This record gives sequence, structure tokens and C-alpha cells, in this order.
Amino acid sequence: MLARVFSQVFMAPYMQILRVNNITVSFAGRQLYRDLSWTIGDRDRVALIGPNGAGKSTLFKLLLGQVTPDRGQVSRKNGVRIAYMPQEISLPPGSTLLEAASRKSPELAAAEAALSALETRLADPAVYSDAQALAQVLEQHERQLALFESMNGNRHNSHVRELLAMLGITAAEYSLASETLSGGQKKMVALVQLAASAPDILLLDEPDNHLDIQGKNQLERFLLKYRGGIALISHDRYLLDRVVNKTVELENGKLTVYHGNYSYYLNERELRRLRQQQQYVTQQKEIARIEAMIDRFERWAKQVLSRKYMLAARQRRRMLDKMQERGEIIEKVYEAKLMDFKVDGWRGSKKVLELRDVSLELAGEPILLGVNLLLRHGERVGLIGPNGAGKSVLLRLLLGEFAPTAGRLQLGPSVRIGYTAQEHQTLSDWLDASPLDLIRRLQNSSEERAVTFLLRMAFSYEQVRQPIRTLSGGERSRLQLALVMLRQPNLLLLDEPTNNLDIASVEVLEDALDEFVGTVLIVSHDRYFLDQTVDRLVLLRDGELREYAGGYTQYLQATEPA
Repeated sequence: MLARVFSQVFMAPYMQILRVNNITVSFAGRQLYRDLSWTIGDRDRVALIGPNGAGKSTLFKLLLGQVTPDRGQVSRKNGVRIAYMPQEISLPPGSTLLEAASRKSPELAAAEAALSALETRLADPAVYSDAQALAQVLEQHERQLALFESMNGNRHNSHVRELLAMLGITAAEYSLASETLSGGQKKMVALVQLAASAPDILLLDEPDNHLDIQGKNQLERFLLKYRGGIALISHDRYLLDRVVNKTVELENGKLTVYHGNYSYYLNERELRRLRQQQQYVTQQKEIARIEAMIDRFERWAKQVLSRKYMLAARQRRRMLDKMQERGEIIEKVYEAKLMDFKVDGWRGSKKVLELRDVSLELAGEPILLGVNLLLRHGERVGLIGPNGAGKSVLLRLLLGEFAPTAGRLQLGPSVRIGYTAQEHQTLSDWLDASPLDLIRRLQNSSEERAVTFLLRMAFSYEQVRQPIRTLSGGERSRLQLALVMLRQPNLLLLDEPTNNLDIASVEVLEDALDEFVGTVLIVSHDRYFLDQTVDRLVLLRDGELREYAGGYTQYLQATEPA
């Protein structure tokens, strides 16, 4: 049995089932893509990566037919079904978790209705008493039944439960109201609802957002076992390394394909950029030599009135024009504009903060049960734990927003805190103001100085004057980091700082934390980020803290069963 499944999934011929042909798309006078082409195969695990604002989500909508290109076309193999999960999930109100997960896709509902209609026709005396009509309806019924079964329609409810279990959702959670579900639970339910009818391609936009570490591990296993093609947008580099077999970079309206996971992409991209820059320099020298020759021939032609020199100049000019027409001019390597984030920090108390036998209750619910924690100057500590364990609450306790129910919390005498909130709550009072208004107020500076500061954080001239409520999640995250810079802290409390940031911005943050002269406590589910930034992990679970030396990889090794 296993051998047959293996041969069906892995030994069947690879097939391209979705194709983008020379697409050009413009929005509000800005060209988003130009002559863009892409193919997705039936067994591809594709990561679509690129900076915030590059148009990754729009490209998914283009594949779905929700965006019409100015030029070019999207084509799919006959019968190919595509399912899409957006970044923000909205479940039907008034339903339970199981009801929401069991909601049939429009394609499955249509297939079921068509099958029911054919069965009704088979019971019609006018059909079953006419041999020719009966044969035709039986043939249609056979095809429709095969389609229905290929979509798991004959075992839909049991399949939904199997998928929920694979993603870590137990029967005890089935009755939870959809309105009470966490962001991570909503993601899992939406994924099950899509995957239950076995579409040929899953398009997943940030499927790992709001998931804790256990949820991300379960998502990885789910994606690895899925038998169709998958294209996903994600900034989780650990996920991209474990799941994908092809990385596609969208930048400046162009797609570049790398046949490997994220780590392969990093190495190969650097090699390609080095080769391209070398080829660009060499070609530019040759072009300069030819243009100098053209100038020389034209000058000689005027001096001696020689037709020979004029023809030679024209011939070389035509050669350069043809290179341009054929797209043979090598472009200079483009350096993306990155945020210039750096926190200088300064040395304060040797003992930065200490919790001694601290307990905390909120609304009668115990959050912390007699915990102890000590942070010293210069330490990088990661705080992990399941969703709802109280990690964000612990940070707010350190900020003084809550008082311990019991025990003692002590901050060093010279500690200044810089804080970023998971849901950008530090910006809540400024949503109708612009980033420029906010920075000028906090910096007490001129407009020119504030604009220069925001441009350093990769904001455009237009964005600095827009209301903060109109900014994307990534832009709000960058603005929170800008506020941290102004604060000049020596203790950073960062609650999911990589949420919404593109990978390039996360790497800038990693470098800044490495150079920071101070102490860092980070709440994060980004496993790759934790490996790059912390030297100690603290697990918060069931109100208790447990410490592990090293980053996420060392934690995994220490906690995995032998």
C-alpha cells in the first residue's frame, strides 16, 4: 500500500498546471509587474518572497482571476482547481469551530448538487425506461461521481476531522464559537476548510501568522504531506527551509526563480548578483569603448568629409541599438532600500531586572505562579510558549502596567525601556496623525529633520504624511522601531517584532540587535530569528518559567524525545 502511494505521489511525471505568460499590471499609474512569467507544477512547494509592497498578494489574486492584467494572460490546465487563503481570516459568525471547518467549498457544493441532480434523473421513468437516455445519464453520473470523490466529497466530514487532528485541534475544541477563536486557530480552521476538497493548488498568504511554535511545526507537517501543489507567501525562514523546493523572488516587477529552499536561495542569489555585477562592469567598459569609437569616427568624418567613417559610426550605433532592443544590456545590481535601524544603547545596571517568586492574576485567572527570572546587562533572552500562556502580559508587567499579585519585581536603577507591541498598541493614540506628526512631537524637531529620519526607516515621502491608520502592518512595525530609536533605551522588550516585516527588514533588525549595547527580552515564534538573536530561551507554560541555554535549535535538541 505504502509503495503504491509513494509511486503515485512521487514517481508520477511532473506536470505544469498553472502558467503566467508575459503579464504586465499597473495600478494608479505605477507599473507593478512588467512581462512577468511564472509556472506552478502539480508537486511544487513554492515560496513567493520579496519586500513589503512588491505585489506578492496581488500576484496571488492575479492567479485567481481577481485582478485583470493590462497585457498577457494566466492559463491553467483543464479541471485544475485553486484554493486561496488570505492573510486575514474571517469565519462565518454564529458557527462552531467544526462547522466552520466543515463548510464545503463552492466547487464541492456545486459538484454535490450536480451529482444529486443526476441521481434524480436516474430515478425518472422517462430516463430509466429509455436505454439511450439511461446510458447517457449513467456516463455523466460516472464522471460526476469521479469528480466528487476526487474532492473527498464521499468522506468530507471524516476527512475534515482527520485534517483538524493533523493540525493539533482536538475534539474538545470542536464546539468553540468562531468568534472566540484565536488568530492561530482561525488560520488552522481556514486551511482545513480549503484543503478538505483537495484542490490542485493551495495559495497561502502568510499561513504561519499568529501561530505559536507548536502550531508552526504542525503546519509544516501538514504542508509536507499535502499531495497537491502549494505556493505560499511567508517571512518565516525556518518554514521556508523545511517545506519549499523552489523559491521565487518578486522584486521591481520581476520574478527570479531559484530551484531550492530559502538557504539555497540566499547562497545562489549572492553568487548570481556577483556574476551579474562583474558582467555589468565588463559590458559597460565595452559599451564605453564602442561609444568612444563612434565619437571618434564621427569627428573624423566631419574633419575629412569621409563617408567611410560615417558608415562605420552608424554601423556601431546600430549594433548598440540592437543590443538594447534584444534585451542584451545587463542591468546594474539593484540594492533595495532598507530601513536604517540602529539602537545605540548604553551600559546601565549590571542587574537589569529580577522577578522573585512573582505571581499574577487577571480577572481571577492565574497567569504567573511564583516565577523567578533574572536578566543581566548584555543578555539576549527569548520568551516562548503556547498562545495564551501570558507572554505579552509578562512584558506588560515589566512595563508597570500590572502589579504582581505576590512576589517582587525589581528593575535596575538606570534602566530605560524600549518597547514594541505585538498589535502596534504603542501607536493607538496616534492613528489619525501622520508619522511626521508623531516623530516631530516626540523628537521636538523641524519637519526637515523628522522627514529625513523617517526616510532612513524606509518610508516614502508620501507615506510620512499619510494617517498612521492607513499604513500596512509592516509599515507600522517599522514605525514602532523608529520610536524605539528615539527612546535610546538600554533594555528592549520586543513582542513579536518580526510580525509583518519582510525578510530583508528582519535581517536588518537582527544585525541591529547584535550590535546593541544593552539587554534584550524578545517574545517570538520566529524560530530562525530566535536562532540568530538570543543566547537563552525562557519557556512560559502553565504559569511557570523554565530556562534553556542557546537558541531555538538548542531548545529543540534539549526537548525532543531521544
